[in-house]
Amino acid sequence: MFTGIIQSIGNIAALQAKGSDARMHVQTGKLDLSDVQLGDSIAVNGVCLTAVELPGDGFWADVSGETLSKTTFKQLRNGTLVNLEKALTPMTRLGGHLVSGHVDGVGKISQRYDDGRSVRFHIEAPAELARYIAAKGSICIEGISLTVNAVHGAEFELNIVPHTLQETTMGGLKVGDPVNLEVDLIARYLERLLLGEQAADPKAGISQAFLQEHGFMK
Repeated sequence: MFTGIIQSIGNIAALQAKGSDARMHVQTGKLDLSDVQLGDSIAVNGVCLTAVELPGDGFWADVSGETLSKTTFKQLRNGTLVNLEKALTPMTRLGGHLVSGHVDGVGKISQRYDDGRSVRFHIEAPAELARYIAAKGSICIEGISLTVNAVHGAEFELNIVPHTLQETTMGGLKVGDPVNLEVDLIARYLERLLLGEQAADPKAGISQAFLQEHGFMK
C-alpha cells in the first residue's frame, strides 16, 4: 500500500525486453533505499513494482505483459522521469489517501492552463472509470494523490499547486500525454457491496434501474 505522496523523482536507466515481459532499471535519485530489501514494493508512476536487484543507485524490477498493456509503461524510454514512493509502514503519515499501486486505466491530458500560481489540468478518463470519480474525492494520477476539483462526464479537473509541480512529474505533463489512473479504493468496493448477492452474476452491474429498484433513487 502507498499514500500517493511522492518521495522522489527518478528516471528509467535501462529497459530490457524479455519476450512479452520486460525488466526495468530505475535510478531513484534522492530516494533513501537504506531500508529497502529485495522483494520490497516501490511505486513507479503509481505502479507497484517489486525490487529484484539493488545495485546501489536504484533498483531493477520485472514488468509483466499485463502491466505493459494496462499502464503508460509501454511509452517509457531510457531517461524518462518517473514518480517514486516506497510502500507505507505502520509509522507512515497518511498525507494522501490509500493507494494500492494497481492502475485501473490510462487517461489523457485534455487541457492545461495557468490558474494563479497553480496549474489547472483537465483529464479524460476511460468511460468505464467515470462512475468512480467524484468532485472533491481522491484520485491517484501517475502515483500522486490528488483531489478532484470538478467532474464533467468522463472528464475531471485538477488544480496542481507549485510544490506538487516541482516535486513530481506533473510539471512536465502536456496536452495529449497519457497518465496512469487509480480510482479510490472505497469507490470500487462500495460498488461491489451494493450488488449484494448479485455480485456473483457476471452480468450484474450498477445502473440507474438497479439503484431505483433497491431504493437508492426516487
